[in-house]
Amino acid sequence: MKPGRQSVILDIITHQNIETQRQLQEALLERGVKSTQATLSRDIKDMRLVKELGPDGNYHYAVSGRSEEDDARQRLKKIVNESVISYQMAMNLLVIKTIPGLASAVCSAVDAMSIEGLVGTLAGDDTAFIAMSSIESCEKLYHKVEEFLKN
Repeated sequence: MKPGRQSVILDIITHQNIETQRQLQEALLERGVKSTQATLSRDIKDMRLVKELGPDGNYHYAVSGRSEEDDARQRLKKIVNESVISYQMAMNLLVIKTIPGLASAVCSAVDAMSIEGLVGTLAGDDTAFIAMSSIESCEKLYHKVEEFLKN
């Protein structure tokens, strides 16, 4: 049901200027798809829809140009810049020390990214362990973290 409804939503916002959830709900109903406002809100969030300013000067729903991986990368960059105290490699493990309470945020952001060689993460209060499949993949991640801290 959900994938079908979301497919119809994409078709609607591609072909119509939908400004409100109410308009979207009515457009769905015209196509025989019943939906509550709460369900539409979840769909909008899941589908990463945003409101864009149209040529007519009104805002309407559109598909965001950013992917989940882009968002995860930006979130990781922000978390790293704001919370990392130190980091170092231990063979195929990257050990990241954070300010207290933020190690799980680092692990969550890493888990959300498509990092080649990522085996898993483990967080304590102020220490994140990131297990990679090889020393080489760990070195690549180490350099990513290094890049994030430079910018």
